[in-house]
Amino acid sequence: MNSTLDRRLGPSDAVVVGLGAMIGAGVFVAFAPAAARAGSWVWASLAVAAVVAVCNALSSARLAAQFPAAGGTYVYGRELLGPLPGFLAGWGFVVGKTASCAAMALTVGLYLWPEQSSVVAAVSVLALTVLSVLGVQRTATASKVLVGIVLAVLAVFVVAAFVSSADSSAASVPSAAAALPGAVPAVDGEAWPGRILGVLGGAGFCFFAFAGYARIATLGEEVRDPGRTIPRAVVIAISVVIAVYAIVLAATVHVLGVGGVAASAAPVLDAAERVPAGEVFAPVVRIAAGIAALGALLGGVLGVSRTTLAMARDRHLPAPLSAVHPTTRTPYVAEICVGVVVAAIVLVADVRQAIGFSSFAVLIYYLVANTAALRLDRRRRGLPAWVPVLGAVGCVIVAGSLPWQSVVGGVVVFVVGGVVYAVTRRRAVTPGVASRT
Repeated sequence: MNSTLDRRLGPSDAVVVGLGAMIGAGVFVAFAPAAARAGSWVWASLAVAAVVAVCNALSSARLAAQFPAAGGTYVYGRELLGPLPGFLAGWGFVVGKTASCAAMALTVGLYLWPEQSSVVAAVSVLALTVLSVLGVQRTATASKVLVGIVLAVLAVFVVAAFVSSADSSAASVPSAAAALPGAVPAVDGEAWPGRILGVLGGAGFCFFAFAGYARIATLGEEVRDPGRTIPRAVVIAISVVIAVYAIVLAATVHVLGVGGVAASAAPVLDAAERVPAGEVFAPVVRIAAGIAALGALLGGVLGVSRTTLAMARDRHLPAPLSAVHPTTRTPYVAEICVGVVVAAIVLVADVRQAIGFSSFAVLIYYLVANTAALRLDRRRRGLPAWVPVLGAVGCVIVAGSLPWQSVVGGVVVFVVGGVVYAVTRRRAVTPGVASRT
């Protein structure tokens, strides 16, 4: 059975896939729990998350150029650190990002048709799964359309927000902070240790919105000239996203105030309702948020299915999941299974609060990536050693500062992963990456 994927993505495709995964629902929902944790220090949280994300992205880009195979950090960890670290990275990514996909799908439903959010979420997942199965080139084209629409709407929102009069009162904003697991009052009045912990905890929520750059790396086997394309695409995508997030957060705080952002379940939407002609513009933002969540969901399905494919190749997951469609050259069995699982989850559970849990799992994933990057010799790494060191330390600190429920849930997931590895390792195979490139 041929399980090799085709290299069909060019530089612009890779950039847009990363943008679509990052400029997703995160920009519309992640600022609220971050502000609830960090208060007026939410800017510091965004900065910490951005620094950690940049270090992780640079390490991942160099690794992806050296090991241009599907699977991302699962492959890097396996090749440079050993089977167990690689497996745990892949396991955490698959479980954490499956929950994230479900959260993104529910966000689509909540914005587009709140009364039937679960049904809309399930239909969205299945529709995007079909699109993904049809071919990665079609997926990249869809991402370009989705990203273009969202960026255009956000640009109009920012202009409207800054020309409107600032309103720092959040009294009319429905409070959602109490519904967030681990949400705490703003830390503005606390001593420095409390403020620092709040900033780091807020960074964990902000990191959720940055984590999509992994999609570029997990698609390494489908990118043309990966040694040049992947590093450039990662740097361009994350640079654009940092600028967009900073500007959108500034505009939202300008209209709602930090307290209003913290108390809102949908701060960008609430801010849009207060700008001039808000009654007309707010529905546009609502639709854009749904489209953004669709883009993030599409990127999530791509990333999880490729990591699933890589783990199935090595027999850590059932072998049929490594099947590649003979015509579209996509891992169609893995994609269908991921889509069905996510659709089932959104029909039976409310996983909108999975942001912290997903962030914890993905931060551990990047801890493995940074550690693997340190194992590259200086010439192959192409980065100062302090970049992966800073990324690894940042991952540990930010992950440990998340709400305790997220930390405990993440630890349980990795313990279960260790058990699965112990059961599957005897039948597992680890063929060299070179045989697939």
